[in-house]
Amino acid sequence: MNNPVRWFEIYVADMRRAKKFYESVLKVKLTKMPFAEGEMWGFPSNPDKWGCSGSLVKMNGLVPSGVSTIIYFGSDDCALEERAVPKFGGTIHKPKRSIGPYGFITLAVDPEGNMIGFHSCK
Repeated sequence: MNNPVRWFEIYVADMRRAKKFYESVLKVKLTKMPFAEGEMWGFPSNPDKWGCSGSLVKMNGLVPSGVSTIIYFGSDDCALEERAVPKFGGTIHKPKRSIGPYGFITLAVDPEGNMIGFHSCK
């Protein structure tokens, strides 16, 4: 199995705030998805390209819980997203750092309290 990750969900308490944060920092447009149990907005995806997609989810009984799962978003240079995070209500947990031959990462916390990461090769 080349890439076992197929989908992710980031649970949020304030969808408007979370949607604005991710659209602004990642420079993407999220799409409303059908979801009878709450509210769901999907990240862009292309099934013919590498990677997976996922969504922001607001559902009664499920609240953001910090660092139980970390999703790493791909980037040309994670320093760019690192600079954008505070502008849109997030904080930097660990600034850009080398992970040796695997590139660089930045760890951030979104406005909902979720730990997320950005990965780049440069």
